[in-house]
Amino acid sequence: MTEELLDALYHIDMHSHLFTGSELAALRFAEIMTTGARDVDESLWDELQAHFDDGEIVEIATVIGLFNFFNRYADALQLNPPPQTSDTKEQAHGNK
Repeated sequence: MTEELLDALYHIDMHSHLFTGSELAALRFAEIMTTGARDVDESLWDELQAHFDDGEIVEIATVIGLFNFFNRYADALQLNPPPQTSDTKEQAHGNK
């Protein structure tokens, strides 16, 4: 994923043209699973099924749920990522 796409996620309504229909459906699913999983409705389910088969939807839901778990776990235990050194910054940007 490019930095442009990552930045676009903050204002996806203004940058939806940068994403495919399947990406938008998965992102909407992620947002609703994260903010109120019981709000997954028939229209979202229909949208997901237009782009993914049942196995893929289960896989997407699993990844979303797992990362929600990681975030809640880290927040509850007040875990912070290790500080970045110049070496880890370079590795993150593919310079090493």
